[in-house]
Amino acid sequence: MDFAGAMSTSWRTERRLTAIGRTGLSMPARQAIIDQQISPDRSVLDFGCGRGGDVRELQRMDVRVLGWDPHYHPEVELSDADVVLMTYVLNVIEDPAERRQTLLRAWGLARETLVVSTRLTWEKSKVKGETFGDGIVTSRRTFQHLFGASELRSYVEDITGVRCVSATPGVVYAFKRDESRLSYLVRRIAPAAPWLTSDDAASAIASVVDYTEQRGRVPRLEEMPAQMVEFLAHLSTSELQRIVRASADVEKVTEGVKRSTLSTLLFLGVELFNGRAPFACLPLSVQLDVRAFFNSYKEACQRSDRLLLKLRDDSYVRAAMNSSKVGKLTPTALYVHSRAVDHLPVVLRLYEHCASIAAGRPPEWTVAKLRHRGRGVSWLSYPDFDVDPHPRLRSSYIVDLATLKTSFMSYEESPNRPLLHRKHEFLHPEDPDVPKYRRLTESELRADLYANPHLIGTEQGWEAELVRCGRELRGHRLVRRG
Repeated sequence: MDFAGAMSTSWRTERRLTAIGRTGLSMPARQAIIDQQISPDRSVLDFGCGRGGDVRELQRMDVRVLGWDPHYHPEVELSDADVVLMTYVLNVIEDPAERRQTLLRAWGLARETLVVSTRLTWEKSKVKGETFGDGIVTSRRTFQHLFGASELRSYVEDITGVRCVSATPGVVYAFKRDESRLSYLVRRIAPAAPWLTSDDAASAIASVVDYTEQRGRVPRLEEMPAQMVEFLAHLSTSELQRIVRASADVEKVTEGVKRSTLSTLLFLGVELFNGRAPFACLPLSVQLDVRAFFNSYKEACQRSDRLLLKLRDDSYVRAAMNSSKVGKLTPTALYVHSRAVDHLPVVLRLYEHCASIAAGRPPEWTVAKLRHRGRGVSWLSYPDFDVDPHPRLRSSYIVDLATLKTSFMSYEESPNRPLLHRKHEFLHPEDPDVPKYRRLTESELRADLYANPHLIGTEQGWEAELVRCGRELRGHRLVRRG
């Protein structure tokens, strides 16, 4: 029985052996929940569900879900659903024609969104076997075709005929409606500020004032939570606008206008990178921002196009890095903590977002590295950044924007991992942890620990310098070695 048509032909490889038992949600299903693609108000079909681990977990979350699998659950009747999950299915199909037909079948069953995930090329060391076709056959007669992260996005786009988005490495979303894709991009690129809680008309007005200061414009009723609309029903639109404008802080509104203008340009720039849609397809909030902050949609698009073109200009990008109020600039790149990325100049935020749309941003990362010559982004994972005075590098995921090739490196088994110094330089100056990190850096400078910068970039070299200087670390304090 095959995936493409659930027909009675025999498998040439033992695909059923690739299905693993799960005690929790798979990474793709978890990502789809985070990204609001899977929710209790949407029906879900797990196409090729294997043993059904995701189905059971989603049912516990009150999601309406069915799981079909040609070996484990062939009795389930296939029918369309709002969201179709296709988790690690394509990579186990050894016949390219069947692989294509399987993806088309899943796409035909999706009413709103198809979530496709596969194993990636950097897992090659974990797959032992002989080359067969465009993949590897293992000793258990299972097959694996390992995809490149950008290759997967291009493959799904080619088969479905729609623009797709890489949610994270190895997970791609294909949307039936362009409006759904754009709504997802808006949430990802410029998420709306949360509304303040409203218990009565007065608190509802305060919430609208806060929104106006954050966004730079008075919200429309369609943008407000339903309960808030009820509290404000006694006011006409003009009365509400008059009250809000009289109450809002002018300086905050001015900052809100600047912030929203840049966010709109950022969204339109990424949208062009991913394929631009007509104005009518844009989410309502973006349409209103365009009308409020630009003379026309055409003008907004022209400005964002110029911004995207500036990404090709090394001197412009380098100037933006030099002027950035956040991040650590080296001779080759700018390094910035995830908490400070939104404070980068808009062209650098566009730089990072384009890479993430092309090949996916990893779910866990701490520092982004933006090259200023050539175009490449690395997302570096330092899971103990907040507690380790010199956090060790766990992994790096790199996207080359010129070729869209990706690479992944894990340092977990390395006996001499790279580590960070001067942590405060990666953060925004107003980050609450900056004073503590800066004090540590200053004490290390006084102790002559940075005299040999070529030695201190790894664990062993750093420990040797600590011994040389007769120092040791206790949390974020440098003390004399006992």
